[in-house]
Amino acid sequence: MPRNSFFQFKQFTIHQEQTSMKVCTDACVLGAWTKVTDTRKILDIGTGTGLLPLMLAQRIQESEYQIDAVEIDAHSAEQARQNIAQSPFSAQIRVIEAAIQEVEADKKYELIISNPPFFQNSLRSPKEGRNRAAHDERLSFPELAQAVERHLLPAGRFTVLLPVFETELLSKELASFDLHLQEQLILKNAPAKAPFRMVSTFSKSQSPKEITPEMLCIRNEADEYTPEFVNLLKDYYLIF
Repeated sequence: MPRNSFFQFKQFTIHQEQTSMKVCTDACVLGAWTKVTDTRKILDIGTGTGLLPLMLAQRIQESEYQIDAVEIDAHSAEQARQNIAQSPFSAQIRVIEAAIQEVEADKKYELIISNPPFFQNSLRSPKEGRNRAAHDERLSFPELAQAVERHLLPAGRFTVLLPVFETELLSKELASFDLHLQEQLILKNAPAKAPFRMVSTFSKSQSPKEITPEMLCIRNEADEYTPEFVNLLKDYYLIF
């Protein structure tokens, strides 16, 4: 995925020159894989460019719905506002420039989605903006779990993108709020590669006795996009 100043999708454009975290393939998988059936109230925690709300809005069939996109970084929040304003979905998406810890507790949602900061102990980037986006200094996993508990409706779902180890860490935090794993997508760059991301959905329902995760390889042995990846992103990527 190129890290240009903008990325053109089939129904909207993501400009990203004002934010340090650019459009990436795994975030696009998150947006395309997350279920939106019968969903009218959605919260995106850490929206960045506004990519995830726009991807979800493209697939929502409900006549009335609202997506709140929370972003703490002023430059990213402004970039998200611009991207959303220029899209066909501007009336349904609202950017809230704030830390999720500051959002009113009475706001409840059927779906919460997040591509959160996750580098718990990694070497810091020399670019401060990327540090803030990739490290958990302003949103720790305990704080994220608390925010999900605070804003999720009793029958709601929380879908999150993280690496494998960090998924385990967050799962433990969510379990303390009786939020249990329901579905999971394991993402690999190629069949012979180790998994590098997981997309996981949690809810208040008890976990099924056995969860069989889905597996998605982005490319095959010939370094071509797999049919499964093409099918998932074909409504978004111009190249498919």
